[in-house]
Amino acid sequence: MAMNRIEGIFKSLRARRGRALMPFITAGDPDLAVTAGLLKTMESAGASICELGIPFSDPIADGPVIQASMAYALEQGVRPIDVLQMVAEHRGDLEMGLVAMVSYSIVRRLGETSFIRDAKAAGIDGFLIPDLPLGESDATRDRVRDQGLICGMFVAPTTPTKRAERIARGSSGFVYLLARAGLTGERSAVPADLPEQIERLRNVTDLPIAVGFGISDRDQVSQVVKLADAAIVGSAIVRRVAACRQRGSDAVVSEVHEFVSDLVSGLPPSP
Repeated sequence: MAMNRIEGIFKSLRARRGRALMPFITAGDPDLAVTAGLLKTMESAGASICELGIPFSDPIADGPVIQASMAYALEQGVRPIDVLQMVAEHRGDLEMGLVAMVSYSIVRRLGETSFIRDAKAAGIDGFLIPDLPLGESDATRDRVRDQGLICGMFVAPTTPTKRAERIARGSSGFVYLLARAGLTGERSAVPADLPEQIERLRNVTDLPIAVGFGISDRDQVSQVVKLADAAIVGSAIVRRVAACRQRGSDAVVSEVHEFVSDLVSGLPPSP
C-alpha cells in the first residue's frame, strides 16, 4: 500500500528537519467556492496540511469563533457530501494534506464504512474525530486504516502519561497535542509548560506531534515548532474569514493568504 500523504509529508519534513504549519478552516464559510480558494492560497503561502472542519451544530471543544463559523456554514446549507464534492473537484490542484475534522455523529449517521470510503475517494487523507473516545475507537480506526488513511487522536495537557501513551499508540499520522485545556480560541502567549508537555509526549511516541489550541501568531508558531513537528492555527484564521465576508471572496482569500504567509515565516527555513 502506498504511503499516506500525511505520513509522506511528515517523513519529508523530518528528513530535512523542517516543520509544518497546519491551518484550520471551516468548509463552507463563507461558501464552498471560497473554501476551495482558501485551500489553494494557503498551500501557495507554505501550509503543508489543512484541517478542514466539516460543519456541525455542536462542535466539541471549539470556542465562539469556530462555533459561529460552523453555524454560518450550516445556515448556508452546507452538508458533508457537499464538502467531499468540493474536495474531489479541487484535489487535483492541491498537493497539501487534507485532514477532515469531523464529529463522530456525522460519521455514524452517514455510515462509517461508506463515509470513510467516500472521503478517501474525494481526496481526504485522514481524520480528526474529537468526540470519538479512545476506548470505543478500535473499529473506526480499523476502517480508516483499511482505506489507507490516518486518524490522529488528542492528548490534553491533563492527560496522564500512561494514557497519553495509549492514545499515541491508537493514533496514526500524527498526535494532536492540546496546548491548553478548555476551548479553542486565540491567546496572547503559549503556555509556559508547553515544552514540558511536548517532551513528555515525545518520550512515549515516535509519531509527529502537532500542537493546537490557542496558537495565534507567527511568534507562537515559532515557539511551538522549536520542539513540535507542526503548529495548528484555527481561530485566528477563522476570525479573519468572518471579518472579510462582506467584502467579497477576493478579500477573504487575500487576507488569509497574507496571514498564513506571516505564520509560515515563523517556521525554520528549509536547509
